[in-house]
Amino acid sequence: MNKGFVIIFLTIATLLFSELAIGQTQDTVKTSKNAENRKWFEVISLRGYGQVRYNRLLETNDKLGCDQCDKSWGDGGLFIRRMRLVFYGWVNERLYFYVQPDFASSSGSTLNYLQLRDAFVDLGIDRENVFRVRVGQSKVPYGFENAQSSQNRLTIDRSDGTNSAFVNERDLGVFFYWTPKIVQERFETINTLKLKGSGNFGMAGLGFFNGQGANKADLNKKQHIVGRFSYPLLFGKQFIEPGIQAYTGDFTMPSDLLSNGVKTNLDKTYKDERIGATLVIYPQPIGIQAEYNIGRGPQYNKQTDSIEVRNLRGGYITLNAKATINKDDLIYPYLKYNYYDGGKKFEKDARSYLVKEFEAGIEWQPNKFLELVVAYTISDRTYEDFVLRDNRQKGNLVRIQAQFNF
Repeated sequence: MNKGFVIIFLTIATLLFSELAIGQTQDTVKTSKNAENRKWFEVISLRGYGQVRYNRLLETNDKLGCDQCDKSWGDGGLFIRRMRLVFYGWVNERLYFYVQPDFASSSGSTLNYLQLRDAFVDLGIDRENVFRVRVGQSKVPYGFENAQSSQNRLTIDRSDGTNSAFVNERDLGVFFYWTPKIVQERFETINTLKLKGSGNFGMAGLGFFNGQGANKADLNKKQHIVGRFSYPLLFGKQFIEPGIQAYTGDFTMPSDLLSNGVKTNLDKTYKDERIGATLVIYPQPIGIQAEYNIGRGPQYNKQTDSIEVRNLRGGYITLNAKATINKDDLIYPYLKYNYYDGGKKFEKDARSYLVKEFEAGIEWQPNKFLELVVAYTISDRTYEDFVLRDNRQKGNLVRIQAQFNF
């Protein structure tokens, strides 16, 4: 068993149980008793959102696809990208739960089936939740854009360079978060000002997780380890958030992702590790969001018809702005460049990618219940596996998304 796994687990367990055993006051006991007397509808809250897209307007190449973006690139018409409900609430002052299913998951030609996205609890070590432990399936704390909710993110899709780290950004694990009170308050202010933040994933995060992806079984009994540090600085009224993150582990290629004839190593297990940096200057009114990561992981090599551990690199930079027409009518224009050179372990044969992409778009929020995005994408994508060889696709298209919040 990984020694780092044992150390992290014992440290978290010691802090948690010692605080719960020693630090519980009469007020805490009273709060817990009151929580027990509440009705279920006083504990469980419900919210959700849906996204409907159309990607075929002014399309110049129907062979240009982006499996990571959504399944309707190059195929189909109107497409439900997400349809999610979130069940959440405080059981007591130290125990928070969060469950999010998606009713619009897709695989191949099968669309709109139910799949679990999040299912976790946060256990507060202290009464102000400066220290907390998250247990269950949740987002891995790696990257700002990965941490952002798709409901809140400005651009239609996440970037290949950082999002290629984890399928659906999630995995089953245990994560320890440290968020001082002042940092909690700044995250809340960023959210209140509608500046497109990432939410509270701690000033510092450390944890371990299976490493095979959300809703996937652990195939090698070796946990990945991840660490992240991010601090929202405040200069006058301007928020600036730099960050750094890294993870390491071993990834085992599932048999259903391997073509007949592709070569692998004996146990189909490959080193999977990255380190990345983040800089976010929030749009007040002009902002910049940029991330870049390097590392190594499984990737298809068409010269040898095999999956090998190879170097990877990539990231993005987004120039954005926020304009208020009236109190509730907001506009967010943006320009984004996306680059990635590496493999995607969760695609067929750890598909090899070289992506160069530019996008110009604008999001309009006439009210808090509706968001409309129109974006023009210029894409140059090379993606190759055992079946797809010498596959470079270039094209332009207009993308339209309607999002409704409830």
